[in-house]
Amino acid sequence: MIRARRARIVATLGPASREPAQILALARAGADVFRVNFSHGSHADHATSIARVRAAEAELGRPLAVLADLQGPKLRLGDFIDRSIRLKTGQDFRIDLDPRPGDASRVCVPHPEIFAALKPQAMILLDDGKVQLRVLSCGKDFAETVVVAGDALSNHKGLNLPGLAIPIPALTTKDREDLNFALQVGVDWVALSFVQRAADMAELRQIVQGRAGVLAKIEKPAALEALDEILDLCEAIMVARGDLGVELATEDVPVVQKTLIRAARTRGLPVIVATQMLESMIHAPTPTRAEASDVAGAVYEGADAVMLSAETAAGDFPLEAVTIMDRIICRVEQDPRWPELMRAEYPVQDADADALVAAARKAAEAASTACLVAFTTTGQTALRLARSRPLQPTLALTPHLWAARRMALVWGVESRITPPILDPEDLARIAVEQAMESGLAGPSQRVLILAGLPMGSPGAANILRLAHTPRR
Repeated sequence: MIRARRARIVATLGPASREPAQILALARAGADVFRVNFSHGSHADHATSIARVRAAEAELGRPLAVLADLQGPKLRLGDFIDRSIRLKTGQDFRIDLDPRPGDASRVCVPHPEIFAALKPQAMILLDDGKVQLRVLSCGKDFAETVVVAGDALSNHKGLNLPGLAIPIPALTTKDREDLNFALQVGVDWVALSFVQRAADMAELRQIVQGRAGVLAKIEKPAALEALDEILDLCEAIMVARGDLGVELATEDVPVVQKTLIRAARTRGLPVIVATQMLESMIHAPTPTRAEASDVAGAVYEGADAVMLSAETAAGDFPLEAVTIMDRIICRVEQDPRWPELMRAEYPVQDADADALVAAARKAAEAASTACLVAFTTTGQTALRLARSRPLQPTLALTPHLWAARRMALVWGVESRITPPILDPEDLARIAVEQAMESGLAGPSQRVLILAGLPMGSPGAANILRLAHTPRR
């Protein structure tokens, strides 16, 4: 089952989409990667969902990826006596470490690290910024604030400190337990939430030890200041616009999104654009025009994937959300100007393999070229091709199921499992057979082959070969 598009779709599983028939329908409609959100649900729930994704993969005959999204150190309020309150603009309000239930004058914030980071005049945003506090004075276990923007507030709402780096580890005790479980059940990607520094990703990599791809969610301004170091230690990134949009000025978010996509593409790292992409489809069968333009904008920028969150996890129209996202992507990629935009961001070559990829990309522009075929052990050769954004699809042939699944996230790459190639003379025959069997090439077309000698050596792409499919 080949996608008629290059950008990929990530769909989040949840109560609205975790049944076997629903997962299969989402995959048929266009989902390439299924996100398992460890902020909700039990390990038993997630194990069942992942098993169902694997069953759908077997039914479809194409690799599907599972992305485990760790909750991270989400900062939340404590409880209120009556479960909720309403704060008025201009009133005083105290936050502290006192565990007693709060009221309209104070509430517990059970995170000592917050008080270590607070300073007078710092802003505290509650419930995604609906309530805004300014710190008047603070100590090691309290902060006296004034309400700048009031609204209703209930138990356990989230808390953000824009502009402040919080001395809290990115991997909580819960995250470590979830990560151990995710690796045991064999997820393909692990996303770390609230990354602030390169050390956060280094810690994750140390635990994962190559058993899954590691992905940094960029949702804290501190991460932008250490972006190069973070990118050195991750294998993909997510532009997580939810918390990022709370902590940055609204007008900065689109600029940051473009900056992150460009940085990831330059390095050849898959990049996902996430949060509120088709938000209205949680309860409506069609998106707003602005949402459709938002998805299209990410595709025009060359993002590897766009993500659905609550739309598929808890929404009323999960299948429709995936279907319309697929239609938007396909329509953008049919735009005559779209190829120009893909070429405009072509990255600088920095290795011999990149020169070979550049030659392959140029040769693929010939009208008779049906597809590129990359023989790859770990997926690196296919990633190099995807980095250059060739307009023809790339068929990645690998002997490893884990590599094929990880490549489900990568722009323009269709991955398939083949036995290890021992004889270089078999390259052309196998490439042509697989390209035709997959439906990527028809009779009398040209296939461009990228491989490396010795066969099976990761990252050793050093052969560019032409092959032709048989005539009718």
